[in-house]
Amino acid sequence: MTEFTSLVKQLEAGNRTAAKEFIDEYQVKVYNICMSFLHNEHDAEDITQEVFIEILKHIGSFRGDSKPGTWVYRIAVNRSLNHLRKNKIMKWWKPIDELLAITGLKSEEPLVYSDEFEENEQKQVLKKAIDSLPEKQRIAFTLNKIDDLPYAEVAEVMNVSLSAVESLIHRAKLNLQKSLESYYYK
Repeated sequence: MTEFTSLVKQLEAGNRTAAKEFIDEYQVKVYNICMSFLHNEHDAEDITQEVFIEILKHIGSFRGDSKPGTWVYRIAVNRSLNHLRKNKIMKWWKPIDELLAITGLKSEEPLVYSDEFEENEQKQVLKKAIDSLPEKQRIAFTLNKIDDLPYAEVAEVMNVSLSAVESLIHRAKLNLQKSLESYYYK
């Protein structure tokens, strides 16, 4: 943490080398977080850039209450969610059968994509189901199941307890099972 404190002071002083070092360290992680929420390369790149602009402008506001990475992730998540709210879009890119496995749903027959239309329809159904989750459940589910963050890190990013994250993800899975059950067991 003292290493980061030193970096913060350099960033506050406008040190370009320190800024490049900071961006190099977190750029891929921030982009991946943004991509997992936005599912659009162009939007993820734009929001990643906005995240670093915000961080560099307000680096002095880092209080050191959490790990630097957690602080950066929290800003990336908030920026991504604000973008989604503003544009009211959410595109999911993980294969539908992979997310069904996460939720515990099992199809009576393996999902076979006979054509692109059917696959797109299934993705839209899944998108709608995930969009219908309460916001905290959706965030916890996305960070853990799509971004592969461990529960402890999700708890830090969301600023909630570990047990709260466990509960949110469990309820998200149950809600997804309920909303997807009728579609997959017709």
